[in-house]
Amino acid sequence: MGDVFDPNRGEVQARVVLGDRSVLDRAIAHARAAQPAWAALNPQRRARVLFRFKELVEAQMDELAHLLSSEHGKVIADARGDIQRGLEVVEFACGIPHALKGEYTQGAGPGIDVFSMRQPIGIGAGITPFNFPAMIPMWMFAVATAVGNAFILKPSERDPSVPVRLAELFLEAGAPEGVLQVVHGDREMVEAILDHPDIAAVSFVGSSDIAHEVYRRGAAAGKRVQAMGGAKNHGIVMPDADLDQVVNDLTGAAFGSAGERCMALPVVVPVGEETAERLRARLIPAIEALRVGVSTDANAHYGPVVSSEHKARVEGWIAKSAEEGAEIVVDGRGLVLQGHEGGWFVGPTLIDRVTPEMRSYHEEIFGPVLQIVRAQTFEEAVALPSRHQYGNGVAIFTRNGHAAREFASRVDVGMVGINVPIPVPVAYHSFGGWKRSAFGDANQHGMEGVRFWTRVKTVTQRWPDGSGGATGHDAFVIPTMG
Repeated sequence: MGDVFDPNRGEVQARVVLGDRSVLDRAIAHARAAQPAWAALNPQRRARVLFRFKELVEAQMDELAHLLSSEHGKVIADARGDIQRGLEVVEFACGIPHALKGEYTQGAGPGIDVFSMRQPIGIGAGITPFNFPAMIPMWMFAVATAVGNAFILKPSERDPSVPVRLAELFLEAGAPEGVLQVVHGDREMVEAILDHPDIAAVSFVGSSDIAHEVYRRGAAAGKRVQAMGGAKNHGIVMPDADLDQVVNDLTGAAFGSAGERCMALPVVVPVGEETAERLRARLIPAIEALRVGVSTDANAHYGPVVSSEHKARVEGWIAKSAEEGAEIVVDGRGLVLQGHEGGWFVGPTLIDRVTPEMRSYHEEIFGPVLQIVRAQTFEEAVALPSRHQYGNGVAIFTRNGHAAREFASRVDVGMVGINVPIPVPVAYHSFGGWKRSAFGDANQHGMEGVRFWTRVKTVTQRWPDGSGGATGHDAFVIPTMG
């Protein structure tokens, strides 16, 4: 059994039964039974299930948002955003009849036509993190099921209720039993998924060390694997940037959802000392004005972090920054809310004079902490995110089109924002970082997702006209289209 906490109070509010390999075996058996008939449905009929699912989720948005918020701790408005971003991938998947169209060549050779088709891989699995309990599962299962697969979801045991509810709504929308299933568990369940011979592909989102192990173990078992890891996203601020807009964007991107986002913006890189001083002067009052509250507080900018261990970890990184010689400008440690003294709250923190040699810069903090790393030149600003171990997202703030174009072209990072602080691509493009932020060759959702969850079959056909084909020695020569 696992405890499910209310992060606002630090109290157990529910318990979840953690499954073992036998639970996975039963889920696999149901998936095997359901998948062939599901795949045999024409894509329009599968899309209709997704349309109905989308309508059901929208009708229960408030209920789902409150449920999500109660277990994760993010404020209600942010919880709605979590669900909505997942629904946008569902909307993309509703167009699966178009996305599954193959290629066709008439007359590739004498009387020969060639065409390709995309077919489901069979059974896929998703292992999802605590920080987006609605969005990331929908990123995975919407596309995976739309193309004709059965799907087994293993959500975080910290906030499992919304994934379960989504699966119930998917069933209510008309999906056959066994097409989408949820299993709960810890490391034992993850290892069982990675080792099971009937699971053809695994999608994972979590920390980089675990992502690397998931990729290694899954690939060794002959599976397709996409494993998204950690991040340390940078925001480059050029001297010509609109600092009022930058401060507004930074406070939301660094502190929204208590910084528990792989696309948060925890590092700001002002170019030039004058830019750094002007930015710092504006950031301090903006950060001090942020309101930390319980997740149901409509006026709160963000709520608690997910666990007492994570609160201690974030505050430990703040202390580590000071030990390394950085300047704690705004200190969020020790925050206690009256009436919620047991809650896991961390105040917004601003740290200046951070350097690339510091471990607190090198590692992912994953909390409401913004670090200032000063760069003297544009070249230095490009080099900082390019040399970092993570390569998930990056942003540049500037009015100079040439600088923005150069930066986007040269920076060694997978997703780039130009005056956009959190450059998460829209659903019909794909999401994925570089370096230790992603392992595997395929990104999440968009056409990359369609390709990941399908296999290509290419057919070369000829309809004889009765005149006969190659004879004698010609029949033993590799055919060509010349």
